[in-house]
Amino acid sequence: MSLRVYNTLSGKKEEFVPLEPGKVRMYVCGVTVYDYCHIGHARANIVFDVIYRYLQYAGYEVTYVRNYTDVDDKIINRANERGISSRELAEEFIKAFDEDMEALGLAKPTFEPRATEYIPQIIELVERLIDKGLAYEAGGDVYYRVRKFPGYLKLSGRNMEEMQAGARIAPGEQKEDPMDFALWKAAKPGEPSWESPWGPGRPGWHIECSAMSSSLLGDTFDIHGGGRDLIFPHHENEIAQSEGVTGKPFARYWIHNGFVNVNQEKMSKSLGNFFTIREILRQYDPEILRFFILTAHYRSPIDFSDQNLKEAKAGLTRFYEALAAADDTLRRHPLPEKAICPQITDAEREVYDKIEHLDEFFAAAMDDDFNTAAAIGHLFEAVRGINRLIGEARFDECPLSLQVIADGARKLRELGGVLGLFGSDPADWLERQKASGLQAVDYTPEQIEALIAERSRARAERDFVRADEIRDELAAAGIELLDSKEGTTWRLK
Repeated sequence: MSLRVYNTLSGKKEEFVPLEPGKVRMYVCGVTVYDYCHIGHARANIVFDVIYRYLQYAGYEVTYVRNYTDVDDKIINRANERGISSRELAEEFIKAFDEDMEALGLAKPTFEPRATEYIPQIIELVERLIDKGLAYEAGGDVYYRVRKFPGYLKLSGRNMEEMQAGARIAPGEQKEDPMDFALWKAAKPGEPSWESPWGPGRPGWHIECSAMSSSLLGDTFDIHGGGRDLIFPHHENEIAQSEGVTGKPFARYWIHNGFVNVNQEKMSKSLGNFFTIREILRQYDPEILRFFILTAHYRSPIDFSDQNLKEAKAGLTRFYEALAAADDTLRRHPLPEKAICPQITDAEREVYDKIEHLDEFFAAAMDDDFNTAAAIGHLFEAVRGINRLIGEARFDECPLSLQVIADGARKLRELGGVLGLFGSDPADWLERQKASGLQAVDYTPEQIEALIAERSRARAERDFVRADEIRDELAAAGIELLDSKEGTTWRLK
């Protein structure tokens, strides 16, 4: 199966065919550095980090560009509030962003340009737009003539006339049309500025990304990414600027991740449900946050809540418990020279097959528009298989099981690495989570026993999905199940 991606531009999944065989050029809009990053930033950056990793895993040579917007109204306003320069503020929050991304296990992009490093390229791009009649100077500002670009709104699918009805020209603006947007802004007293043919000023937000992406990746490149909130106006305006100058397609595949809700409400400072990455990581291991984000498809909305993070912790714990058990088993039972099995049970054969083909199942899920949720589902199947082989412990009769356990643990680590997961020593990771002492939902002993009984019935009926759901539910509440030949008991973690 070849890689297929959902292209926002066409509104459908398409086969991914890069411009240059074996090579991928990808640009993802980074942050405006005026504050600490929040859970929405975490999702966007983790999503594209996994896309970057998977493309490399699939054999592509990837040039990945993620920028910093280090000059902007928000940066200037925040710097003025604090009585420091815009440059000082930007440096502070670039450093904070880098620290947050390192904590979340992100791989470094190939290039991390800053907008202020590309002022000459930005000015040149604006001049070319003016020469083509697509932009005009007005009082030291330069605006883009939106109605002169026939493809405007082709990415967002919005209606120009409906938008025109609500558009207004703000006081001090000298636009020809309310829909026009700023390419260059004349300097105001105390603001950072650069010399230009239109007087001292600074770039508008949208032109920065057009200049940086074309400088590093060329006029046309393979993937442009970002959050859904950037489709309009930012990405729409990038297309107008870039294609207006070159007459060529700007980016061939547009990939956008879904929104993050908090307790089923839109995240907002005014609602008091706004969480920075740093606040979350004071309570949860960074890998738990990463795992939580990847258990949903990147285009779907995701609901951030304390309960959902606890469930993610329980799910991730199952992986580390399986890896720890596999490591321990292989220490106690060295791999035989000849891994054979005179008589294989049906259950063992099922496990063997799943682990043998795990790479294929994983790749098939990821090739379907980077479906990390489905990929993790296949990894869970391997965990169940490893646990089953360890639980049955027929190593003297069937030493092949030891080889399958070893292969399963190796593949979990390798494929988990593509997702940025399972990189810690299992024993150390489990010990850290135990020490964190995070408890969750309260259950009465009667409710716990009832769930254990339901789980036993599910296992007897080979409904392992439901059995695992019950185990995860209790684990998220800080309740550990202990299985033995005599039955199942429980204890608080």
